Amino acid sequence: MQEIVDRLAATDRGAEIARTLLLPYLNHAATMLASGYATRDDIDAAMRFGCGYPIGPLALIDAVGPDTVIAGLEKLHAETGDPLHAPAPALSDLASAGASASSEEPQLRRAVDTIGVVGTGTMASGIAEVFAKAGHDVVYVGRSQEKVDGVLAQITKSLDKAVSRGKLDEAGRGAVLARLTGATSREALADVDVVVEALAEDMDLKIELFRDLDRIVKQGAILATTTSSLSISEIAASTSRPGDVVGIHFFNPAPVMKLVEVVSAESTDPEVAETAKALSTKVGKHPVSCTDRAGFIVNALLFPYLNDAVKLHEADGGSLEEIDTAMKETSLPMGPFELLDVVGNDVSLAIEETLVGAFGHAGWEPAPTLVRLVQEGKLGRKTGEGFYTY
Repeated sequence: MQEIVDRLAATDRGAEIARTLLLPYLNHAATMLASGYATRDDIDAAMRFGCGYPIGPLALIDAVGPDTVIAGLEKLHAETGDPLHAPAPALSDLASAGASASSEEPQLRRAVDTIGVVGTGTMASGIAEVFAKAGHDVVYVGRSQEKVDGVLAQITKSLDKAVSRGKLDEAGRGAVLARLTGATSREALADVDVVVEALAEDMDLKIELFRDLDRIVKQGAILATTTSSLSISEIAASTSRPGDVVGIHFFNPAPVMKLVEVVSAESTDPEVAETAKALSTKVGKHPVSCTDRAGFIVNALLFPYLNDAVKLHEADGGSLEEIDTAMKETSLPMGPFELLDVVGNDVSLAIEETLVGAFGHAGWEPAPTLVRLVQEGKLGRKTGEGFYTY
């Protein structure tokens, strides 16, 4: 922690770049806390476990000193005039803002035995693997036998890797695979206790699915979506049991990333949200709680920072390499342009557009360079070219 504090206090160009990008991020986190959207502990844990940051934003404010953060933001605001750079009132009284999370462990308020997973992509396969490893029987559903076989192949490959690294023995591998059942009909989900949807980020697709799940799945089962950007309230309203619908947002790759955002719509039964948290803990994840708002915790804090990095580059504030290096020297695991290329520039643009649509901050309008790269099909690592060439 002290290394980060010392780095932000340095006077070289890299430290100046880091302050320019991190101060608005800290400001945003303080605003999120003051709004009551999430607790101090959950905001910090979300960024540590969801992004691999060595310290959460609110703990970093405490370490640097709120007065130092305020002074830095005042300087930045004077230079940019961006209202988002004006110090948040919460910074002046951060110590009393936002209670920490309850120390009481969440409990399984509903029976959870068999898990259903809908989808056949990387995220769906990873989620099925997580639950099967934790001892749950899993029924996973795809549109075709080929898709279903692909899920089993992905999980088998992951388990084989774990065996080769000594993290799993052959008996354990066999036990996990025995808990997996693939199907091409959603009717196979009739008796599961929890269904986790992991389809593409398409509202029409999700609503069609949840209407079908409402018809098929037994009463009392939890219907969960892994959406990272769409309205859970809207998805819930498509069913006759909105109280049973909750967001369980895993991070990719699901077997590796520890964070799960448990997102409650206004209609979500508190017992359902608590059960989702308890289940996440049971399978080895770190759940954080928030309500149904664009970006939830991680994306709402991360993507404005990434967008700011692109805008800083556009304003001749540093080369791609210079900005990436500056942020990694501040102990972040990746530079912003490296991360954008990993996430996918198309995905990043869609999230940023969602945030602007929800909050209306002009300062969050997607950077022109990001828009251009997406239009040119330069989406990052998955296409071989993005901000960098691979």
